Amino acid sequence: MQGFSSAPVREGPLAEVPPAGLRKIWTWGVLIALGGFLFGFDTGVISGALLFIRPDFGLNSFQQGSVVSVLVLGAMVGALTSGRIADRFGRKRALEVEGLVFLVGTVIAVFAPGYGTLLAGRLILGLAVGAASATVPIYLSEISPKDIRGRLLTLNQLMITTGILAAYLVNLAFSGAGDWRAMIAVGAIPAFVIVVAAVLVLPESGVWLLEQGRRGQCRELIASVTNTATADRLIERYERRASEEAERHEPRERGARALLGARVRPALVVGLGLAALQQFAGINTIIYYAPTIIEQTGLTASNAIFYSIAIGVINLLMTIVAIRAIDRAGRRRLMLVSLAVMTVTMVLLGLAFVADWSSELALVFMVLYIAGYAGGLGPVFWTMIGEIFPARVHAAGSGASTAVNWASNFAVSLAFLPIAHLIGQGETFWIFAAISLLGLLFVARYVPETKHRDYAEIDADLQRRFGRRPPEHAAGGG
Repeated sequence: MQGFSSAPVREGPLAEVPPAGLRKIWTWGVLIALGGFLFGFDTGVISGALLFIRPDFGLNSFQQGSVVSVLVLGAMVGALTSGRIADRFGRKRALEVEGLVFLVGTVIAVFAPGYGTLLAGRLILGLAVGAASATVPIYLSEISPKDIRGRLLTLNQLMITTGILAAYLVNLAFSGAGDWRAMIAVGAIPAFVIVVAAVLVLPESGVWLLEQGRRGQCRELIASVTNTATADRLIERYERRASEEAERHEPRERGARALLGARVRPALVVGLGLAALQQFAGINTIIYYAPTIIEQTGLTASNAIFYSIAIGVINLLMTIVAIRAIDRAGRRRLMLVSLAVMTVTMVLLGLAFVADWSSELALVFMVLYIAGYAGGLGPVFWTMIGEIFPARVHAAGSGASTAVNWASNFAVSLAFLPIAHLIGQGETFWIFAAISLLGLLFVARYVPETKHRDYAEIDADLQRRFGRRPPEHAAGGG
């Protein structure tokens, strides 16, 4: 899955950090973001490994799809349970546990004697992937000063796409020998590093420490990147700000129940709609099955893996482009252009299979599709759902959207191969093209621009787009 976190960004107590302290924070950030790297690696590595697992275990199309999609099923469970673990035991301990789960799942998958054991290993890996997708962005946001928080969160996003590309390169390295077990085994290296880093290097989140009443430990953390006097001042300012915020907010309905209220419903429709669209437009059929798709155009397995690397490179580069453009071009414009490109390229990719065009031309259309997706819909979705919900339902709205995203991912990855076998691969891509076109119309009609807007302006635009009269006094942040 293209992983742009929906986790609400919280401003922690760290601020005014000198260059030496920033270097330490960046080191922590890279180590934490290895969870994002494994997210990308374990979702991408199966694409090449499946070419050799299939004949080794004699898998039919449903079994192939289940080996891919069971990871997503586990991820749904992992994402839903990780918040409770992180809140109870801390972000550092949660990441340590996730690293251990990555290791256990990898070992089971590598030594699997057959289909059932491999499925179990992939399910366990999914638990770790889902948990990491929720834990890493929150952990990063809470250890970073606000001046570099955006870039640190971007580090997680870049590591996910880097993990996908690394998976393709690993697949290529072992494709000559057809060693799918070695492909999967490489994931144990970053998993081991995460565990060691969590035990020996990483600090606990300052926000979590303060919420647990561990003021002294938080003071030591901040002093380690600034100084003691600054630590005391920043903690006092953070606690004062938290107290003032609590006094300003009157008790009212919050969480999941509030999502069904008439005022919040337009945001919920947009959030859930974009969540489903991001997956049903076909992205993970390309990410998961790129070598399989290319192989069916007539290339060998090794060549298919080699050419799929181009997809990983474009995915990474266009993600960087989108991150740089999102605050300049705006969210709506990027999504509209993205969906237009995705629609056209999926039509052409379908034609390439139906009309039996060359393998190289099919690869070009796949690369252009990835460029369109990674330059717009992929990253912008995760930004949008962090902006369209009021504060009182921010976590609930983001969580609901994320759950729909994972569920849609699961459905598409499980159904793709059987549907392609039933009606044809080209015709299946035309279904994705139709969904992308419907998504284009949905965004044009219902999705507001959020760039440089506060919540009151976003909410007013949402209400107008759904034919409702905006309230006279929109709550600026709920």
